[in-house]
Amino acid sequence: MLNYLKQLCALNGISGDESQIREYLEEKINTFPDILECRTDALGNLLVHKKGRKQAKHTVLIGAHMDEVGFVITEILPDGKCMLDTVGGIDSDVAVGRAVYLPQADRFGVIGCKPVHLLSSEEKEQKPKKIYLIADIGSQSREETIKLHILPGDSVCYHSEWTELGGNRVASKAIDDRFGCAAMLKLLESEIAYDTWFGFFVQEEIGLRGSKTAAYAVNPDFALILETTTAADLDGVHDGNAVCHLGAGPVALFMDRATIYDKELYKIAFAEAEKLNIPCQTKSRIAGGNDAGSVHVTRDGVRTLALSIPCRYLHSPYCTAQISDMISTCQLAENMLERMHEL
Repeated sequence: MLNYLKQLCALNGISGDESQIREYLEEKINTFPDILECRTDALGNLLVHKKGRKQAKHTVLIGAHMDEVGFVITEILPDGKCMLDTVGGIDSDVAVGRAVYLPQADRFGVIGCKPVHLLSSEEKEQKPKKIYLIADIGSQSREETIKLHILPGDSVCYHSEWTELGGNRVASKAIDDRFGCAAMLKLLESEIAYDTWFGFFVQEEIGLRGSKTAAYAVNPDFALILETTTAADLDGVHDGNAVCHLGAGPVALFMDRATIYDKELYKIAFAEAEKLNIPCQTKSRIAGGNDAGSVHVTRDGVRTLALSIPCRYLHSPYCTAQISDMISTCQLAENMLERMHEL
């Protein structure tokens, strides 16, 4: 699973531009056994149906999103720099000074903003405004940039290296939610208990869009969403403000801003974790949301659970997660799929 994650994080695919991720997944999946169907819908979701050892009583969907946060070019400036806007939830102060990559032109750049000596006293006390974010790609004029085939609407991605830290931890861009994609690849290459649908969704970061159409097509009775979620377990952050903790296992959610999760499935998750002798935690703050928000209200409703890995510095070039949490979340996800089929 970790090798899949490393390869997926090295690819680029902001919301609405996920083709590189989808092509990688398709290439792998086409070599796996017992694949009944693998297709791409009109929005770009990749839907895979895998045969299990037993006949399924329920239709069950497991899903994760392919897209990552990033930027889009809105204007080419006279001096050749590119004006940017964010795609997904990015704090602009996290972006300033970061290296970026423009896939369409195979070009690197650095994000800058309005120089400090031009800021008013009031502006110096505030976060950098998104309207001031620019990508400096080394061009000297608008004409030079356009000759590189760089145009408004082009994607701009974080550029960062996969980094193995101490303490069984790794850091990279796009762990949200390439972890979920890697975990599903691991399940797809293995034998599973029941016939199950796998959904690799697009455009989660800009409004849970892909999962809405995918869930409508599959029409599941149960859904399991694999995700990453914010961990703020840092020095000086006390009590519930830490939200969840690295090293404390998968995060089973009872509620966020988009979903109230199925209460029975929530309780079963902790019971299954105990059977597996792995830690399991929940979030101490009701915040955020994920693809469950659109999946659970599809058609006449879907019983839904989300399992996430805790991740520090989410939506930054170096999301940081713990390998043991990833492994235990994969184990729990496999067990939860079986339990959903057997309910």
